[in-house]
Amino acid sequence: MKVESSKRFALLQAAKDSDYVKKVYGGYFNVFVAAFGEKGERWDLFRVVDGEFPDMNELHNYDGFVISGSPFDAYGNDHWILKLCFLLQTLDAMEKKVLGVCFGHQVLCRALGGRVQKSRTGWDLGIRKVNILKDLSPYDYNLGQSDQIRKSLSIIECHQDEIWEVPQGAEVIAYSDKTGVEMFKIGNHIMGIQGHPEYTKDILCDIIDRLVKNNSIPKSFGEYANSWSLVAEPDRKCWEKICKNFLKMR
Repeated sequence: MKVESSKRFALLQAAKDSDYVKKVYGGYFNVFVAAFGEKGERWDLFRVVDGEFPDMNELHNYDGFVISGSPFDAYGNDHWILKLCFLLQTLDAMEKKVLGVCFGHQVLCRALGGRVQKSRTGWDLGIRKVNILKDLSPYDYNLGQSDQIRKSLSIIECHQDEIWEVPQGAEVIAYSDKTGVEMFKIGNHIMGIQGHPEYTKDILCDIIDRLVKNNSIPKSFGEYANSWSLVAEPDRKCWEKICKNFLKMR
């Protein structure tokens, strides 16, 4: 799927499509474009997890890049992860807009000199409230009067690694009671978000079920995460607006 336009973006997909997401959404690429894309834009897909990368001579043609989540460790030394780090360093030097989500948030941190490791408190799985430390303007998420006084937003989380130390010059802009760095930014061109602004709750429930089935998490923990997800709601519209504004504002 491609959306033709004057503005051009790329998804750097760091995970293989799950059977569920392929069946229901046609792949993670469509999930991201539905969340962050707008009419008249062109979005390209590079499956970096499979070694597909944009041509370095074509980077200047893009307005922004998004790095997806992944089951891989951002601090791993797989060839594609090291190549991704080099690409992100190049994009940073070019001051291209780069948005990292979950693994993408973590690998951005690593590539630019920060530190990522296993979470000190284990898995974060479900819907969690994130506390906003800084004014998010110009990526303002206000959708109405009630949003103007918000100091926190709920988001879907699915990770067992976290940022331990942000890169030099980075600014932490959100945290939660589970994770110290839920968001960071560098200048006006780099932003990382630990949660998943693009996920829907059905995608989360499928991930939880798969984690239980492959013994990555205890069944009781999966049941708890699923039950909480049934009653809580992520602030998807707010997150989508933050991400869109970040990617598209100069």
